[in-house]
Amino acid sequence: MDTLKELYKIGCGPSSSHTMGPQRATKRFIEKNPDAESYRCTLYGSLAATGKGHLTDYIIEKTIEPKKVEIIWREDINPEFHPNGMKLEALDKDGNPFDEWTVYSVGGGSLAEEGKRNQPDGKVYYEHNKLDDIIKYCKENNKNFVEYVLDREDDDFLEYMEKIADTMKAAIDKGIESREILPGKLLLKRRASRFYKKYLATKDYTTLDYAFALAASEENASGGTIVTAPTCGAAGVLPGVFFSLMVHNGYTKQHVIEGLIVAGLIGNLIKTNASISGAEVGCQGEVGSACSMASAGAAYLFGGTLEQIEYAAEIGLEHHLGMTCDPVYGYVQIPCIERNAMAAERAIAAAKYALNTEGSHTISFDQVTITMKETGIDLMDKYRETAKGGLAKWFEC
Repeated sequence: MDTLKELYKIGCGPSSSHTMGPQRATKRFIEKNPDAESYRCTLYGSLAATGKGHLTDYIIEKTIEPKKVEIIWREDINPEFHPNGMKLEALDKDGNPFDEWTVYSVGGGSLAEEGKRNQPDGKVYYEHNKLDDIIKYCKENNKNFVEYVLDREDDDFLEYMEKIADTMKAAIDKGIESREILPGKLLLKRRASRFYKKYLATKDYTTLDYAFALAASEENASGGTIVTAPTCGAAGVLPGVFFSLMVHNGYTKQHVIEGLIVAGLIGNLIKTNASISGAEVGCQGEVGSACSMASAGAAYLFGGTLEQIEYAAEIGLEHHLGMTCDPVYGYVQIPCIERNAMAAERAIAAAKYALNTEGSHTISFDQVTITMKETGIDLMDKYRETAKGGLAKWFEC
């Protein structure tokens, strides 16, 4: 498995796979070919199907400016390796290509070439890729999950995680204060500030959890700065859970960082053994994964054992199996924003449920992760971030 820095990324919304990934790929390509007269970019599959709503063409054009780029939309071609494929070409003064690169945006802003995933620098940070094996190792070496991660990450990892926590908090703060309509033809009103006012009046924890999750998700939908956790489309779940616990239950920033570390370990396992890409496995891979991550992190903060934390993670993912990715107009707004709030509350419920048991259960986290991948592969194309089915079918793109 790769470093958690590759899971938690800071960037602008609304989509890690459709904006952050293509932007990273474009930057890399133009750095390799700075002398090109112009460029051409062909978008395939889901990148083409919902690229307009996700601002894929906009971010590519802004990255290449002041030079020109021709965008070609080929949603009729669905690459076998991954639905989010793109081909970049460098053109000479006569419009002839002299270099090209086919790359895939595989979720969370990560890039992959065909046959190569999750190893951007070639370094293996984690020798284990199953949670059962990690639990066994931790027991044999008297470690908890936080200590296990810190033993494997670089020396600046805690400093990086502090930036991650600060960025999440900043997104919440900005989202709570914002009142403007979200961009796009849905003309969707923000709700975070109203939910926060209700919390101040009632001091009801669930309302605060909703408010913070909505705030971060609405910031993402407006193109604000957020953290992929594990994706932009699921960027509200972890902030909703951990910072509501901080405000309402008195947890410190250090607690939040430790919760994020445990959550990141779970997200990394899902990313490695299944997928966090809505275009590949549906929203179960985005919001479902985020719920699983937050469930584990909350269970850790609540004092859960290794087995109870594993159970919480399993519950969080199991009960999102089969969730489709069907964004209306291709925007990361409906049903995405509300799903983040619901998943944040479900994560707390999963953690509490797990801690009411001794931790033993029938289906393991590793098993449900593989099941999620298989379920995603079986989902029809129209339910995997193409805006061709589900809730999206009621609106014309």
